[in-house]
Amino acid sequence: MKIRHSIMLASLISITTCAYAADRLPTIAPENYNDEQKQAAQDFEANRKVPVFGPFEPLMHSPQVMTLARSMGDYLRYKSAIGNTLSELAILMTAREWTQDYEWYVHQPIALKAGLKREIVDAIADGRRPGVMSADEEMVYDFCIELQHNKRVSEPTFKRVENRFGKKGTVDLTGIIAYYTLLAMELNVAEYQIPADGKKLERFPK
Repeated sequence: MKIRHSIMLASLISITTCAYAADRLPTIAPENYNDEQKQAAQDFEANRKVPVFGPFEPLMHSPQVMTLARSMGDYLRYKSAIGNTLSELAILMTAREWTQDYEWYVHQPIALKAGLKREIVDAIADGRRPGVMSADEEMVYDFCIELQHNKRVSEPTFKRVENRFGKKGTVDLTGIIAYYTLLAMELNVAEYQIPADGKKLERFPK
């Protein structure tokens, strides 16, 4: 009886924890928006052509932050100086660094469509350095790894990116990593769930 009671108690704690996690920063129904949230949602849809979704849902609890994040993303996501394919590489590496399932769920198919090889995508998911990359992919990979792991970028890596994409491209690449780190942090804090058809990234270390 004592063992059974312990199992029931553990199950109850687990259920309670899951329920709490799901309610951390719950999605706000549009009919419950306050005036600032209504304006933020209108601006979002005017720029993105879709209603507020994904990482911007928990951000709606602070509509000013959501609007500023959306505005930065409008540029970094679609118009950066390094192009969409390399942007998606940096995004996937950031999602992997933070083990951010939703970010990966959204951007993995986008990255493949943008031209990243599946072997590269799969290696990043596994925490491995891809075996074969183009010169551009390799320099972006190295830049991301150094910035995320060392919190710095070495002079040789910096110069490779600067020589290829200029100072603007270097700033944009850093901005992409920073922006998707922000979204990953917000999603992880909110414990935002992936859709039922999604597959979670492996947790490191094993």
